[in-house]
Amino acid sequence: MRSAHTIPSPQASDSPAAQANAQLLENFYRAFQRCDGETMAASYTADARFSDPVFTDLNGSEPGDMWRMLTQNAQDFSLVFDGIRADEHSGEAHWVATYTFSKTGRKVVNDIHARFSFRDGRIAVHQDSFDLWKWSRQALGAPGYVLGWSGLVQGKIRRLAAKGLKEFRKQQGR
Repeated sequence: MRSAHTIPSPQASDSPAAQANAQLLENFYRAFQRCDGETMAASYTADARFSDPVFTDLNGSEPGDMWRMLTQNAQDFSLVFDGIRADEHSGEAHWVATYTFSKTGRKVVNDIHARFSFRDGRIAVHQDSFDLWKWSRQALGAPGYVLGWSGLVQGKIRRLAAKGLKEFRKQQGR
């Protein structure tokens, strides 16, 4: 994942702000379980930043639109999450999404570690980490297994995802 900085791990805290941030993450992932992209999008600041190995640099309303797109298009989707920790400034969570990849009809189990920074009771920065080669082996089958590690294939995955988000945003009038 390309990122200008790494969000630090949260420190142990019982403060009201830490508890509110942990609850924000709990609500975010519960909304994800319901495929409620609107609630997920509302969890972000207006100038939010998101990155993961596929969507490497989303800003502003783009992270919310990504979740709207992904939840609207989800097939055979389930999600489990654990390990939510938060302090006044940062947070983290572990989540596993299981779904059918629509382009190939193949089952994917994606194991993700998330880091967050918070501002004004919302998510300001969100960084998800997962193994893109492992994902490509599941989603693409033999081509992903043979070439999913390569920058060429990973770049194509990123370009197709960006194109899909751009088309979704255009359809939504954004």
